[in-house]
Amino acid sequence: MLSEQAVPVVRATLPAVGGALDRITERFYGRLFAAHPELLRDLFNRGNQASGEQRQALAGSIAAFAVALLERPDERPDVMLSRIAHKHASLGVTSAQYKTVHEHLFAAIVEVLGDAVTPEVARAWDEVYWLMANALIAVEARLYQQAGVAEGQVWRSMEIAERREETSDTVSFVMRHTDGTPTAAFLPGQYVSVQVALPDGARQIRQYSLSAAPGHPQWRITVKRVAGDPAGEVSSWMHDHAREGDTVDVSSPFGDLVLPEGESPLLLASAGIGSTPMLAMLDHLAATGSTRPVVVVHADRAPASHAHAAELRRLVDALPQGTLHLWYEEPGDSGARTGRADVTALDLPAGVTAYLCGPLPFLRTVRGALVGRGVAAADIHYEVFGPDLWLGNEN
Repeated sequence: MLSEQAVPVVRATLPAVGGALDRITERFYGRLFAAHPELLRDLFNRGNQASGEQRQALAGSIAAFAVALLERPDERPDVMLSRIAHKHASLGVTSAQYKTVHEHLFAAIVEVLGDAVTPEVARAWDEVYWLMANALIAVEARLYQQAGVAEGQVWRSMEIAERREETSDTVSFVMRHTDGTPTAAFLPGQYVSVQVALPDGARQIRQYSLSAAPGHPQWRITVKRVAGDPAGEVSSWMHDHAREGDTVDVSSPFGDLVLPEGESPLLLASAGIGSTPMLAMLDHLAATGSTRPVVVVHADRAPASHAHAAELRRLVDALPQGTLHLWYEEPGDSGARTGRADVTALDLPAGVTAYLCGPLPFLRTVRGALVGRGVAAADIHYEVFGPDLWLGNEN
């Protein structure tokens, strides 16, 4: 909670700070990487930096946190904080790095806003930063403790035991520990980070959902080649170079979009490679003999581009109360609907909890349709691959 002195200052300056956040975050990252080039080389996603998406995500999270402090002073935006903390833990972020961020972020604020940053304004926004940073540090400390690792020490070498071409642009990798020990337990829906050494010496990191249920002696991830400019550095490297017998560094599992316990009905909706956490959830439900109602929605470009399509059908068929609804943008012989996913007319059980994963437009469309049908916003959870440009819309 902000101090009594800080509340009116933050309220008065929020429009100015919020309006300048994009310039502030651009200046911040420029300063940070000039002073610590190893962070861009070995920690931050260079593709997201080049596209500007990371700047947008940082600006959005700061603004959302400040607004929450003003509008709901007795609550914390725990959904937003949890999502950020899980991502940080999967990267091995440490508490000391928050001091480095503070130094360069506040220098950037002064550079952009100039004389408007009086000592009073600086103190108030310092409170905002450390309330958010200390909340994240506390959550991340618990995550490291739960994972059984020291702060930031999340990495372990794993061997690729199997490589399988799922579609023309999607490959799955089964991984095992090089010393033969069993893989760690995780919750259905969680992800791991994978770090690879690139030709220029950088060690870039990306997150991939574990696409099979816990309980298997090995982990599986599914990697879609990311096209565009810039193209996905890690996904391209995995497609072009990762083979059976190779080793990669993999983090402990993290992520808060996880299958809830109990017998309440579920809606699992995904698009494209967003099906991977849903596969782990369905695999777990089938393996445990679940009888809960499960409505599964998936959208893809075409039958040929749908990774794990046969597996998805098999897992849903294994659930006594499972139903599958498929949409492909291009028609095929799969029996699926043609076009984009539409949940407005689906038969949804009362009290359904929804889990969504896919591109941001898909998430917005499906979430809006569910809210329009009376599903409570608190019962709709989502995961977006890449920087979360939706932060603050759900907390």
